[in-house]
This record gives sequence, C-alpha cells and structure tokens, in this order.
Amino acid sequence: MAKKQKKQQQSGGTPATVALTAAGVDFTVHAYDHDPAHPSYGEEAAEAMGVSPDRVFKTLVADVDGTLTVAVVPVSGSLDLKALAAAVGGKRATMADPVLAERTTGYVRGGISPLGQRKRLPTVLDDSAEAHETICVSAGRRGLEVEVSPKDLATLTGAVLAPVGRG
Repeated sequence: MAKKQKKQQQSGGTPATVALTAAGVDFTVHAYDHDPAHPSYGEEAAEAMGVSPDRVFKTLVADVDGTLTVAVVPVSGSLDLKALAAAVGGKRATMADPVLAERTTGYVRGGISPLGQRKRLPTVLDDSAEAHETICVSAGRRGLEVEVSPKDLATLTGAVLAPVGRG
C-alpha cells in the first residue's frame, strides 16, 4: 500500500487527495498559480478560484493545553482561540509554533490540509461550513485546493463541528 500511495503522489497527488480517493469521496481539485508575494494564502485561493471567501476554509494548527489541534475556519474571518479550546474541552489555546505544525502535519505553512496529515490531530470544523454544499480546503500544497462536502470532510478528519470562526 505504501508503494501505491507513493506512486499516486508522484503522479501529482498529495496525501490529502490520496486520502480522499482511498475513502471513495467525491471531490474536485482546483490548481492555481501561487503568488509568494500575496499577503493571505486563503484570500489568494478564493480570488484565484473565483469562490466566495466564506466557502474557502483555512487550516490552522493551535496548541490546546499542550495538545496540537487543527481548526478549519473560513478565510473571510479568523480563529476564536477561546471557542476552539472550549470545543475540545480545553482551557487555553494559542497558535502552534509554525515549525512544529509543519513537522507534525507533514505540510508546509500555507499548504496545510486537514486531510492526510502525518499525525492525525484533533480537528474542529467551523459550523458555518454546514451552510454550504461544498467547501474548499488546502489539498496539501500552496496553489492547490480541494473542494469537498463539509460532511465528508468532518467524517474523514473526525472533526467536531463548533462555532470557532469569527467574522
């Protein structure tokens, strides 16, 4: 199986798209030319794809009481750290060290996907995702997004749905 996954990655797949394919989930990949000078990865993705920023979600890694935790929130807003801590039964959340987040997930900042991470982390999906038939999240590298139903994303990541985004 490891050889098959490696072969798929070499042919353009990422661990995120490999995970979606293996799960038999419907998804669409959107590629665009990433501009390193753009101030926001998520806003750049929304603009490049012509999709409302409310439907494009960013993947953030936080430290909740010593446990790395993934938050998936709309790029049009920000993460409410107190709400994230509460959603996973914690007391205090801070943004994780970017190097630790990259090492733990196996992805680079700006390309961290909630899917196919090196180590599965507790995940919270902002409940605003339920208002959309599909949402877009990073497919595992800058300039690559995957469009998937919020229900499938929550199922595959084991995510809790909670109001963790702020507009």
